Amino acid sequence: MKRRAFLRNMGLAAAAVTLPGEVFSAPQEARKTRKPNVIVILADDQGYADTGFTGCTDIPTPNIDSIARHGVHFTQGVVSHPYCSPTRAGLMTGRYQQRFGHECNPTYLPTDHSVGIPTSELLVSDVLAGVGYVTGAVGKWHLGAAPPFHPNRRGFTEFYGFLGGGHDYMRSEATGKEYLDPLLRNDKPLPHPGYLTDALSDEAAAFVRRHSDEPFLLYLAYNAPHAPMQATEEYLQRFEHIEDDKRRRYAAMVSCVDDGVGRVLQAVRECGLENDTLIFFLSDNGGQTLWGADNTPLRGRKGAVYEGGFRVPFAAQWIGTLPQGARYEHPVSSLDIFVTAAAAAGAALPSDRVYDGRDVLPYVLGGKAGEPHERLFWRAGNGWNYAVRESRYKLVGGKRLEKTELYDLSSDPCETTDIAAEKPDEVDRLSRAYEEWNREMVPPRWPDPKA
Repeated sequence: MKRRAFLRNMGLAAAAVTLPGEVFSAPQEARKTRKPNVIVILADDQGYADTGFTGCTDIPTPNIDSIARHGVHFTQGVVSHPYCSPTRAGLMTGRYQQRFGHECNPTYLPTDHSVGIPTSELLVSDVLAGVGYVTGAVGKWHLGAAPPFHPNRRGFTEFYGFLGGGHDYMRSEATGKEYLDPLLRNDKPLPHPGYLTDALSDEAAAFVRRHSDEPFLLYLAYNAPHAPMQATEEYLQRFEHIEDDKRRRYAAMVSCVDDGVGRVLQAVRECGLENDTLIFFLSDNGGQTLWGADNTPLRGRKGAVYEGGFRVPFAAQWIGTLPQGARYEHPVSSLDIFVTAAAAAGAALPSDRVYDGRDVLPYVLGGKAGEPHERLFWRAGNGWNYAVRESRYKLVGGKRLEKTELYDLSSDPCETTDIAAEKPDEVDRLSRAYEEWNREMVPPRWPDPKA
């Protein structure tokens, strides 16, 4: 990739929002009288470089790309943790998950009422349901398997999916095993529906059609392309030209997700809801390169606090409100989805807790200057690894590193050159900022099952 194209893909242009052609002016009807629908589409372990709008050339993703084409590509979109469940806890609450101890993946314990997102936390589903939204969760939950943590008890009117951190794509059995337990419709077990990704897509599209005459929140959480790496023959045949078997299976799974996103977008169009629906697409963490994902040109992969661990494909559309084909080039976080959705819905946030997310719409639309976040923080494994980002500089540290590192992401987005020795004042300042933030957090409420 040539340097100019590379820097553009990495979001290093000078302006915060760039568009083809004329400078965007927000339409007068931007905030409509009807409460907007909100759809959050979350892929699982999809690599930074594995969508067309982030530069992928061997896996076509036209439907996912259309969200960026009809809306905004957040070139420095990040999630709040480098792996599955903690990211989802942050997305659902708009708060750093370390504030309430959800720092590690929960073990699948359907009878343990202590392992899951605390019931004291309000989810985006709770807040939107409180202002008249019908709410639906489809797919992977991974926020606790015991009854108190069930989506229907956490603000979701409807649930179709599975409670654990993953599932077999081809079969299910009443074995009590996390990846094989039957899918659920609300709390009722179901026969296996065929290839799982297709079933989740069809259910999400059906939800849109069922609720087209009322404001809704749809959380569509795919488990693809997370392991096990299972794809149908139809999709594998699309990628016969890819020689590497891992990459070929991964590509087939991503392609099926893209087709499913297309079915959801088609349902939105057919119901005449495009101008009334705010749609987000992102991955839950960086790609798992061991299974064929590609985070090029970023350093690291799922689990790391380098950019490859948490910078993800991230786009949003709201036709008639957001600019089309725009690139927003300041960091935004998955934490922002809660606060942005609540603001768009006209829902007041409780005043008894800190929200770390920001409403990004005023920044994208030009109503607010500056960046949504002064700093962003990451902590994994209770400090095994941590990072703090402030504007151009990023500090990386932790118990598992030999030394604290500093990178200038404006000139070195791939984190190749540690400049800590050259800028000790920046290291000290960001280290103090991290320690101050860390004192507000709490220890993990349960150990990491893979530690």
